[in-house]
Amino acid sequence: MATPHINAPEGAFAKTILMPGDPLRAKYIAENFLDNPELVTTVRNVLGFTGTYKGMPVSVMASGMGMPSIGIYSYELFQFYGVENIIRIGSAGSYNRNLKVGDVVLASSAYSQSSYAMVHNQENSHDLFPSKHINDIILAKAKKLNIDCTPCKVYSSDVFYGGPKSEAWQNIRERTGVDCVEMESFALFHNASVMGKGAACLLTISDSLVDFTAMSAEERQTSFRTMMKLALEAAIAL
Repeated sequence: MATPHINAPEGAFAKTILMPGDPLRAKYIAENFLDNPELVTTVRNVLGFTGTYKGMPVSVMASGMGMPSIGIYSYELFQFYGVENIIRIGSAGSYNRNLKVGDVVLASSAYSQSSYAMVHNQENSHDLFPSKHINDIILAKAKKLNIDCTPCKVYSSDVFYGGPKSEAWQNIRERTGVDCVEMESFALFHNASVMGKGAACLLTISDSLVDFTAMSAEERQTSFRTMMKLALEAAIAL
């Protein structure tokens, strides 16, 4: 089986996939955490791998940046490859002075002004939610591993660079109650809900709009190990 965006054969993916945005982060996870990882898709260099973690099959595949991109890949994985759960593992910018660079957060909901859900399935909601059972497993694993993991409301934005008339992040936070910003989880949660699948979103704070601290590009690629380990432990429990 192949789709326009994935050239893996049928049965190439495990039932649970970890999905970072960056293909090199997917490669890093496969090479540093999985046993016997196999590269199963390479279309557009959006790399996907399947291996085992503690003897259990797990896949990791990049989503690219933004809701249209994760929307395509999550749809094809759910619809054509029999994937049951996707755990997004990404970076986020903090809107909350209590969330510092390096902190791990779990999306309890995603707010967006995106038209993705409306265009895809006439879903007229700005707030979408992950799968409770996956979030419960992630939080239980975090407690067991002594990992600080903070549930929070995330803002899924279509725009990285705002224009001169864009709404200030402080106003967005005050208006919506969001704690951090990223660009994918709203579309992932929508696809999972419509298709009867599971989805969650773990994030590491990579920069803060409050205190102007930030990770480098290299640090974003390789330093999210705590989040990666937590996601893998949750994946094999599903």
